[in-house]
Amino acid sequence: MMDLFSPQLLAYATFGIILNFVISIAFGIYLSNNIGMEEMLLSKGSKEQPIWVSLALLIPFAKMIITIYRVSILQFYFLDQGKTHKEFWIYLTHDE
Repeated sequence: MMDLFSPQLLAYATFGIILNFVISIAFGIYLSNNIGMEEMLLSKGSKEQPIWVSLALLIPFAKMIITIYRVSILQFYFLDQGKTHKEFWIYLTHDE
């Protein structure tokens, strides 16, 4: 069993946090390339993320899984149905 402060556990957690940021940044760059940064700023709503999304950063790889889930929603629900990246952005940032 791993000790709470073992080097392996700390390395695993650090790698998970780094991977979370890399995937989130890559997804953000992908969206900004397809929508446009100015258009994203103009169409951003005031929806706040649920608290569990913010807390997921504390668990290695959890935020990465949330981001991959959002990518799958984009692909299967929006793009495969002929909707646009902008409609996905509005879905993410607006309450309705």
